[in-house]
Amino acid sequence: MMNEQILVAQCPAASGIIAAVTTFLAEHGAYISEMSQFDDPENARFFMRARFHWESADTNLDEIQTAFADVADPFAMQWAFHPAKQTMRAMILVSRHDHCLADLLYRLKKGDLAMEVTAVVSNHPDLQPLVEREGLRFIHMPIEKHNKLEQEAKLLELIKDTETEVVILARYMQILSNELCQQLSGKVINIHHSFLPGFKGARPYYQAYDRGVKLIGATAHYVTADLDEGPIIEQAVQPVDHTYTPEMLTAVGRDTETVTLFRAVKLHIEHRVFLNGSKTVVFR
Repeated sequence: MMNEQILVAQCPAASGIIAAVTTFLAEHGAYISEMSQFDDPENARFFMRARFHWESADTNLDEIQTAFADVADPFAMQWAFHPAKQTMRAMILVSRHDHCLADLLYRLKKGDLAMEVTAVVSNHPDLQPLVEREGLRFIHMPIEKHNKLEQEAKLLELIKDTETEVVILARYMQILSNELCQQLSGKVINIHHSFLPGFKGARPYYQAYDRGVKLIGATAHYVTADLDEGPIIEQAVQPVDHTYTPEMLTAVGRDTETVTLFRAVKLHIEHRVFLNGSKTVVFR
């Protein structure tokens, strides 16, 4: 439906929040088709996501939002309305590995992701043909020790100029500075080629092989200044056994990474993920 909306909200836990919100929506002609909520007793915080449509085509969203503020303010609520069918503007950062990028572009072409790619940025030129075949903008932004901060400043300017809403690190093999992580908090999704926490750093599948693991996995998380410690959005594992060589583990891992990153990006662009301190609340 053309007038479908998604309301996301979080606030300190209190009595009457659901009743206040649903009563408001009903009184203003909204039909709720999907609703999820979670009360975190540890942090005494409440999270909610509702999808609905207006039964009248003449509904004025600006007036609705102004009126909703009177409902939200007593609960100290952080909230936003999002058009359900609106695409999210995304920038993809890559290095030389192509599997996550290729998978995202395939799913985008098939209509599985409601996003618009503003640019694909890479510190290497290798994937330019793949990107430009899809009619997308490719930007080569080489990173060296002496120009890292300068290039990050250019990247941040590019993100602002293109009105990018989310940055996807599709096996981007560079560590973002603390300053950039802080400025883009909650807006950068990374795929880690391991099941966190564990086997961090280089060659995780070889570490896993040396330890004789029976499960390998991948983790998609928001990027923070603490390397590979950001709030986790999505994880997946695959069973393996003693017959798997490091190369076989790597091949299985590639598949796991692509699926995990896709799911995390989809959850994010559908406004299903809420930051909750060092963790996330995810409504599926």
